[in-house]
Amino acid sequence: MTRVTQLQVNGTTYRVDVDAETSLLSVLRHHLDRTGAKYGCGEGQCGACTVLIDGLPRRSCITQVGAVGAKHIVTIEGLSPNGGLHPLQRAFLDVDALQCGYCTSGMILTAAALLETNPDPTEQEIAHFMEGNICRCGTYLRIIIAIRQAAKMLKEVRS
Repeated sequence: MTRVTQLQVNGTTYRVDVDAETSLLSVLRHHLDRTGAKYGCGEGQCGACTVLIDGLPRRSCITQVGAVGAKHIVTIEGLSPNGGLHPLQRAFLDVDALQCGYCTSGMILTAAALLETNPDPTEQEIAHFMEGNICRCGTYLRIIIAIRQAAKMLKEVRS
């Protein structure tokens, strides 16, 4: 049995002693107390467990911790390293793009990856990129509005 001893999460290196086949979600939640990523379907289909791995959105419920040891992992807790709200978090709050909040961290991290590669996406581009994230409350239109608002906020910060 291969053991993993080191992970880089939100800019900090952690030592963990788990089987390499353990899900990243389990390690984040139960070993590192990073509970923003949620267990949804357990099959990588709903997006509630989304984290960024080397800047790309990945489903942590189906990602084995042994596959990410040397990679940079960002959870919702580390999205804004200065401790304030990231523009996406602010926009989600401003436009009420969440109800129960279960999907929110996955939605925000997926949107962060989108805005990193496409800083001014159209509504159609947002909808397409966010397809793998499910919101049981059905706030999709507000999510799109929030992402567009965050894109404008980020544009202002960058200029």
